[in-house]
Amino acid sequence: MSTIALHRLAHARAGDKGNRLNLALVAHRAEDWPLLAAQVTEARVLALFAHRGATAVRRHDLPGLQAFNFVVEDVLQGGVNGALNLDGHGKTLSFLLLGLEVDQDAPPG
Repeated sequence: MSTIALHRLAHARAGDKGNRLNLALVAHRAEDWPLLAAQVTEARVLALFAHRGATAVRRHDLPGLQAFNFVVEDVLQGGVNGALNLDGHGKTLSFLLLGLEVDQDAPPG
Protein backbone atom coordinates (compact mmCIF):
# COMPACT_ATOMS: atom_id res chain seq x y z
CA MET A 1 0.00 0.00 0.00
CA SER A 2 1.35 3.40 -0.97
CA THR A 3 -0.18 6.27 0.95
CA ILE A 4 0.17 9.97 0.33
CA ALA A 5 -1.26 13.07 1.95
CA LEU A 6 -4.46 14.32 0.39
CA HIS A 7 -2.87 17.69 -0.41
CA ARG A 8 -0.86 15.96 -3.15
CA LEU A 9 -4.10 15.19 -5.01
CA ALA A 10 -6.43 18.05 -4.09
CA HIS A 11 -6.82 21.48 -2.59
CA ALA A 12 -9.38 22.65 -0.05
CA ARG A 13 -11.14 25.71 1.28
CA ALA A 14 -12.98 26.07 4.57
CA GLY A 15 -15.76 28.34 5.77
CA ASP A 16 -18.11 28.50 8.70
CA LYS A 17 -21.63 29.29 9.77
CA GLY A 18 -22.24 29.16 13.49
CA ASN A 19 -20.94 25.84 14.78
CA ARG A 20 -20.89 24.25 11.31
CA LEU A 21 -17.79 23.87 9.12
CA ASN A 22 -18.06 23.81 5.35
CA LEU A 23 -15.11 22.19 3.54
CA ALA A 24 -14.69 22.25 -0.22
CA LEU A 25 -12.29 19.62 -1.56
CA VAL A 26 -11.27 19.87 -5.23
CA ALA A 27 -9.13 17.32 -7.08
CA HIS A 28 -6.13 18.75 -8.92
CA ARG A 29 -6.76 16.30 -11.76
CA ALA A 30 -10.10 14.91 -12.93
CA GLU A 31 -8.70 11.37 -13.03
CA ASP A 32 -8.10 11.46 -9.25
CA TRP A 33 -11.72 12.27 -8.40
CA PRO A 34 -12.92 8.61 -8.29
CA LEU A 35 -10.10 7.69 -5.90
CA LEU A 36 -11.02 10.59 -3.63
CA ALA A 37 -14.70 9.66 -3.83
CA ALA A 38 -13.88 6.15 -2.65
CA GLN A 39 -11.54 7.12 0.19
CA VAL A 40 -12.52 10.53 1.55
CA THR A 41 -15.79 9.37 3.06
CA GLU A 42 -18.14 10.95 5.57
CA ALA A 43 -16.97 8.44 8.17
CA ARG A 44 -13.28 9.24 7.67
CA VAL A 45 -13.88 12.98 7.82
CA LEU A 46 -15.99 12.59 10.96
CA ALA A 47 -13.21 10.54 12.58
CA LEU A 48 -10.67 13.19 11.56
CA PHE A 49 -12.63 15.92 13.36
CA ALA A 50 -13.84 13.82 16.32
CA HIS A 51 -11.29 15.41 18.65
CA ARG A 52 -13.00 18.76 18.02
CA GLY A 53 -16.43 17.40 18.97
CA ALA A 54 -17.85 16.86 15.47
CA THR A 55 -21.16 15.01 15.59
CA ALA A 56 -22.02 14.46 11.91
CA VAL A 57 -20.65 14.91 8.38
CA ARG A 58 -22.56 15.16 5.12
CA ARG A 59 -20.73 14.87 1.81
CA HIS A 60 -22.12 16.42 -1.34
CA ASP A 61 -20.50 15.15 -4.53
CA LEU A 62 -19.85 17.59 -7.37
CA PRO A 63 -18.48 15.34 -10.14
CA GLY A 64 -18.72 18.01 -12.83
CA LEU A 65 -16.26 20.09 -10.83
CA GLN A 66 -14.22 17.11 -9.58
CA ALA A 67 -15.08 18.37 -6.11
CA PHE A 68 -16.86 17.59 -2.85
CA ASN A 69 -18.51 19.72 -0.23
CA PHE A 70 -18.34 18.43 3.34
CA VAL A 71 -20.59 19.90 6.03
CA VAL A 72 -19.24 19.10 9.49
CA GLU A 73 -21.59 19.67 12.42
CA ASP A 74 -20.65 20.91 15.89
CA VAL A 75 -16.95 21.23 15.13
CA LEU A 76 -16.26 24.91 15.86
CA GLN A 77 -16.65 24.73 19.64
CA GLY A 78 -19.73 26.93 19.61
CA GLY A 79 -18.79 29.15 16.66
CA VAL A 80 -16.79 32.33 16.34
CA ASN A 81 -18.57 34.17 19.13
CA GLY A 82 -18.67 31.29 21.59
CA ALA A 83 -15.33 29.55 21.10
CA LEU A 84 -12.23 30.14 23.19
CA ASN A 85 -9.91 28.81 20.49
CA LEU A 86 -7.93 30.97 18.08
CA ASP A 87 -9.66 29.75 14.91
CA GLY A 88 -13.36 30.08 15.68
CA HIS A 89 -13.99 30.72 12.01
CA GLY A 90 -12.55 27.36 10.96
CA LYS A 91 -10.58 28.86 8.07
CA THR A 92 -7.45 26.81 8.71
CA LEU A 93 -9.24 23.50 9.26
CA SER A 94 -8.90 22.68 5.56
CA PHE A 95 -5.27 21.88 6.34
CA LEU A 96 -6.38 19.15 8.74
CA LEU A 97 -8.38 17.56 5.92
CA LEU A 98 -5.49 17.91 3.47
CA GLY A 99 -3.25 15.94 5.84
CA LEU A 100 -5.51 12.89 5.57
CA GLU A 101 -3.66 9.91 4.07
CA VAL A 102 -5.09 8.15 1.01
CA ASP A 103 -3.94 4.96 -0.70
CA GLN A 104 -2.89 6.02 -4.19
CA ASP A 105 -2.67 2.40 -5.37
CA ALA A 106 -6.21 1.42 -4.36
CA PRO A 107 -8.62 0.88 -7.23
CA PRO A 108 -11.16 3.72 -7.37
CA GLY A 109 -14.73 3.02 -6.34
